[in-house]
Amino acid sequence: MLVEIRTPDKLIFSKEAKMIQLPGTNGAFEILKNHAPIVSTLKKGQIKITEMNGETHTIELPDGGLIESNENKVIVLIEL
Repeated sequence: MLVEIRTPDKLIFSKEAKMIQLPGTNGAFEILKNHAPIVSTLKKGQIKITEMNGETHTIELPDGGLIESNENKVIVLIEL
């Protein structure tokens, strides 16, 4: 699935990934390939992304944000 992390000004991350873990306002959750469509708000915390090759990335989320996942495309909107 394609994971994109964006701020209002720029694209921070855009790669194929097998998993993304997110700090949802109602609790942490993860999205894998073929996940049902979802829109959620995010709280302060860490976003963890695992690429197809197993490499992991961690992005600090200082405030909050939004996530939308649909048809194997995940878009995370954050403010840094």
